[in-house]
Amino acid sequence: MPISSIDPGTTRHFHTGVSELDRVLGGGLVPGSVTLLAGDPGVGKSTLLLEVAHRWAESGRRALYLSGEESAGQIRLRAERTGCTHDEVYLAAESDLATALGHIDAVRPGLVVVDSVQTLSSTEADGVTGGVTQVRAVTTALTMTAKTTGVAMLLVGHVTKDGAIAGPRSLEHLVDVVLHFEGDRASALRMVRGIKNRFGAADEVGCFLMHDNGIECVADPSGLFLDQRPKAVPGTAVTVTLDGKRPMIGEVQALIGAPASGSPRRAVSGIDSARAAMITAVLEKRARLPVGANDIYLSTVGGMRLTDSSSDLAVALAIASAAVDLPMPATAVAIGEVGLAGDLRRVTGMDPRLAEAARLGFTCAVVPAGTASAPAGLRTLPADDIVSALQVLTRISQNGPT
Repeated sequence: MPISSIDPGTTRHFHTGVSELDRVLGGGLVPGSVTLLAGDPGVGKSTLLLEVAHRWAESGRRALYLSGEESAGQIRLRAERTGCTHDEVYLAAESDLATALGHIDAVRPGLVVVDSVQTLSSTEADGVTGGVTQVRAVTTALTMTAKTTGVAMLLVGHVTKDGAIAGPRSLEHLVDVVLHFEGDRASALRMVRGIKNRFGAADEVGCFLMHDNGIECVADPSGLFLDQRPKAVPGTAVTVTLDGKRPMIGEVQALIGAPASGSPRRAVSGIDSARAAMITAVLEKRARLPVGANDIYLSTVGGMRLTDSSSDLAVALAIASAAVDLPMPATAVAIGEVGLAGDLRRVTGMDPRLAEAARLGFTCAVVPAGTASAPAGLRTLPADDIVSALQVLTRISQNGPT
């Protein structure tokens, strides 16, 4: 049929009630879609999906939670602890695919959560449970059920020790949406990152906080990555990174130790160690800052990971600030990539970065030369190279950001 005659409303999104998950999904779950959520053991996948099922039921729709890893009693205990008990959420502890499909036909839900796809097995396929053949057969059957009945399907997937999704690579091709649930067990912060999305953007990130009584959406995560200080201290610099399309404030802290008798130590947390070593070499060679023989400790605040090259300038200014014991103003941010020649390069997404800095009350931004105009309330301080950036740091530290 002509493409113009197809009703676009058949792929309309339905809100899950979890705002940060809706952001990553592109607005919600689409009827007949299959979403795969993968993550490390214990990161909170089951807690998040139980919350989704509860919110789905609160909106007047029925949800079915199929678990092959836990009993119905265990899920009920978690539901009571997190406040996710609802009469329209149906539970079934089942590992046989045919029986699970029978539950779907009997309950007729609008949402089905399968926890996890590696624990289901089909008698029509060979191999052990969780093997390549079984996982492919189970996922194919669940996908066909979702397409024919119009039920939204959420599948939990295991990951390998390398962090990749366990099972055949075709598993990611069979589903419509692939999400990664990330988080450090030592931190309450959790992130859902879109990897593939046939119904929206695939580079969105949702932020959550994990508590004893459930999971909480974090609409404004920038405050989690800033240290609350009454005044500026040497060795700190603030930057704005882009995680997907989401601008987030991050703080870099540096500490310079005494010159080491042997090989100087480099301890890095939350920053790429290779880029940190490169920036240190650039500071010593191009800016004549004698820090190469010293122990250097670099860290981010709040467990944030700065993998974007736009944080290079903030790392360089934090090291320089610690080396000369000159604090950078608390109302200043630094955004830019540092090249091996000591030059500063512009980065993508500068407009949303500067807008986020202005929204949070920052008044000036050290940026590469040629950067577009800043939003109201924020003044840009351009620098051509790392030497000019250090001069800007000295000027605003002594005279203030204004």
